Amino acid sequence: MRIVSLAGGIGGARFLRGLKAAAPESDITVIGNTGDDITLFGLRVCPDLDTVMYTLGGGINEEQGWGRADETFTVKEELAAYGMQPQWFGLGDRDFATHIVRTQMLAAGYGLSAVTEALCDRWRPGVRLLPMTDDQTETHVVIEDERGRRAVHFQEWWVRLRASTPALEIALVGAASATPAPGVLEALERADVVILPPSNPVVSIGTILQIPGIREAVAAKTVVGVSPIIGGAPVRGMADACLTAIGVETSAQGVLELYGADLLDGWLVAEEDAATSLEGVAVEARPLLMSSPEATRDLAAAALELAGKVAA
Repeated sequence: MRIVSLAGGIGGARFLRGLKAAAPESDITVIGNTGDDITLFGLRVCPDLDTVMYTLGGGINEEQGWGRADETFTVKEELAAYGMQPQWFGLGDRDFATHIVRTQMLAAGYGLSAVTEALCDRWRPGVRLLPMTDDQTETHVVIEDERGRRAVHFQEWWVRLRASTPALEIALVGAASATPAPGVLEALERADVVILPPSNPVVSIGTILQIPGIREAVAAKTVVGVSPIIGGAPVRGMADACLTAIGVETSAQGVLELYGADLLDGWLVAEEDAATSLEGVAVEARPLLMSSPEATRDLAAAALELAGKVAA
């Protein structure tokens, strides 16, 4: 089976680990979100790509879900001693090495997709990991605070402000002129099924779908999504703040309607959200909490099972 999955950060990466366990013989391509990407201390940081790479490659900090295991922060502490900003984004010493390699390769003229492939040569994630685009795109958030109405990088809103200042607008800067990374449309064309894991529907999955040509290519396939909302609350993170910013209810129903019947063929929801429905979409209720490797594997298997049903 040829599977394509769109993925953001922690939730998407953990789901992918279950997907590998549920379909060990399948050919899996992951299209990763790059809207979270940011340049810090002269280095290009791709948080979602790295989280997928580290998680599937066995190098992730399992407790927090991001960053490297057995990490130290000597460089961060030294930068702070010099007064270098920003100090709210914590890059670990091991993580710095990844960003140095990426930045040097980008400066040498390699595209982000080629750089990601080279980084994965070390980690062997067991999937083909592609960025959504080789073009630079960044998610920015419009807020209003004591400094007035202004736009900040998504990472500042998410990490420093913890999404506590309401977002007036969320925009993927550069999306209109971006093109899918090499291999993205080809992988979608060959795919037997496309899975949308329980990643943030606005700033993870939503950003990928904003790259011209990707949404149409996804919609042409059998597509099953997993709700990131259980009983009106995000499974993890602050997806509710993102949904509120675009006027969408924080519910499995709200996210289903956001994606739409033109995109989705199947939708997995938690048992408490079993009443969720949308004409043209097959909805099934299953346990959604990825509380163990076995539970995560079973969730991924349920998504593939539903894909088989709707395809038939």
